[in-house]
Amino acid sequence: MKVGIDASRAFMRERTGTEEYAYQLIKNLTKTNDLFCQFFLYLKKGEEVDFELPKNFHIRTISREKHWTQLGLSFELLKHPVDVLFVPSHSIPLIHPKRTVVTIHGTEYRNCPKCYPLRDRLQLELNTMLSIRWARRIITPSASTKKDVIKFYKAAPEKITVVHHGAESQKSIKLKVQSDVFNILFIGRLERRKNIVNLIKAFNIVKERTEQVKRPLKLILAGKPGFGFDEIRKEAGKSEWKNDMILTGYVSDKEKEDLYKKANMFVMPSLAEGFGLPILEAMQKNIPVLCSDISPFFEISMDSVLYFDPRDPQDIADKINIVMVNVHLQKDLIAKGGRNIENYSWEKCAAETLKVLIG
Repeated sequence: MKVGIDASRAFMRERTGTEEYAYQLIKNLTKTNDLFCQFFLYLKKGEEVDFELPKNFHIRTISREKHWTQLGLSFELLKHPVDVLFVPSHSIPLIHPKRTVVTIHGTEYRNCPKCYPLRDRLQLELNTMLSIRWARRIITPSASTKKDVIKFYKAAPEKITVVHHGAESQKSIKLKVQSDVFNILFIGRLERRKNIVNLIKAFNIVKERTEQVKRPLKLILAGKPGFGFDEIRKEAGKSEWKNDMILTGYVSDKEKEDLYKKANMFVMPSLAEGFGLPILEAMQKNIPVLCSDISPFFEISMDSVLYFDPRDPQDIADKINIVMVNVHLQKDLIAKGGRNIENYSWEKCAAETLKVLIG
């Protein structure tokens, strides 16, 4: 069986959530040892695979820059057909095999429309609508996203399979760096949907209670700027404690690892998500996690985090303060997080995805 995979996002230099999903999934598909399948990875010009590929994996570079998916990938599939096409992120090419599988990561543009520029919202709407119509099977990373796809697009429930994202092996955990500073960490795109403005407001409130803290308090915001970044920068800039906020920009894997080592708390204040991969990453690094009380986070975290109302900076601040001053609660959240991530692995994600592809 010939299985084609759109790998155009998997090997980007600066990967975020969707790209990391594609990268980890392909990497772990190479470990399945399913010699019944021949896999064809479609890459953009200049991209390279940075891990060893088994003999049944083949690279197909598509040099077209503009309209890579709809023209470049379509033409490649027309010349060299495959039995199954897997698209890890929303957009199916115009020319595709009958058996095409797509991953729809979320419908945040529907649940939080003000968090997206109009052009992006319309493009996401069109791509998702066509992908749902054209795909034989659909993968979603959470039951919450599956419900949204059914609700917004009337998709047949039996067409959709929930396959949770993974987390790295526990073996990769390293000793944390002890610091005189209490570091609150966020990692993700710095955009309106991530609700960073309310996190900054909450940080300001917590800083007013510094008499309860035995060491300095810092807020680290790591990630590429996105839609609404000017609002975030403005909110940080007018704060009395702006010097205690660090906006790092995009961070490499090594830089991210260093941030996790120094972090004392991870906060994920998103207004809307399809999954929440950074939450699992933080748990894997032995960091207590606080996050929004939205349904995808309830699904993947259960009782292993402390929840807050993302629209209420006071509630965010109260929860941060509770964890910050309570060492026993910190240890309890770390322990629960460690048990929770045992349910998630990229190996499991790849195996379940392969079943959908060839099943």
